[in-house]
Amino acid sequence: MVTLKELPREEHILPGNASCAGCSTSLSIRLTVKALGKRTVFVVPACCTSVIQGLFPLTSMNIPVLNIAFASTGAAASGVVSGFRAQGIEDITVVGWAGDGGTVDIGIQALSGAAERGTDFIYVCYDNEAYGNTGMQRSGSTPLGAWTTTTPTGKREEKKNMPLIMAAHKIPYIATLSPSYPTDFVEKFQKAKAIKGTKYLHILVPCPPGWRTDPAMSVELGRLAVQTGVWTLFEIEKGVFSLSAPSNPLLEKTRRKPVQLYLEKQGRFRHLTEGDMSKIQLNVDESWEYYRKINQTKICP
Repeated sequence: MVTLKELPREEHILPGNASCAGCSTSLSIRLTVKALGKRTVFVVPACCTSVIQGLFPLTSMNIPVLNIAFASTGAAASGVVSGFRAQGIEDITVVGWAGDGGTVDIGIQALSGAAERGTDFIYVCYDNEAYGNTGMQRSGSTPLGAWTTTTPTGKREEKKNMPLIMAAHKIPYIATLSPSYPTDFVEKFQKAKAIKGTKYLHILVPCPPGWRTDPAMSVELGRLAVQTGVWTLFEIEKGVFSLSAPSNPLLEKTRRKPVQLYLEKQGRFRHLTEGDMSKIQLNVDESWEYYRKINQTKICP
């Protein structure tokens, strides 16, 4: 069990960066590099992180970052891994760090290829549920009912379940995370670092401008997403699905908070009717019945 006191005090994402107030992505980067250590290289496509890092020589990132094309994270990271191995360098952790647009849509082919090859790296999808860097257009990860600039009356399709899509690739480790639960977050990154092969980590990152929320509420929203069951924390290790400690008690439905508490705090859902919220609640409950069936079982033989 990791405690926050055990984390290094050294910061690798420096103050004065260009992230928005209340940005959960910058918090996630801080925790990630604290968990993995300074011998880490980020491979970053077009996304909010490209803005957060800033321009050399005034970058806010105190680790090496390779900026690449939108669709290329899995491929470029595979090349970086191969380059280090060719030089006999074994102690550097390569992290593909992409948003949901660059993962579940534009970059899914390169990620799938890297997973098929078993590339030894950590792929991270930080998911603010839209194309945040270009003005909050709808992505495949945008949830049902959410406002975006391209779904002004609310998205009509369900959010892709990217972790389970990756589970079909039979990679050794998959996990969902939230920076609102930092010890769970750090433990999963440290576990991923110790495992050989392709590891996929999917982080929910509340986005104040895109979600139309108070920047001071980002950590609270992350907790509410988990407490309502909208965002489930779990791991899939060697094909075995298991709920993580913050989410496991929520198998008991009475312990889950109503989804409305989460939705009503976000301007992107303010157009929803009671009927819309009831439908979303039903979808969440159905997802949890599925999790109940597969918890502690091997889902990818």
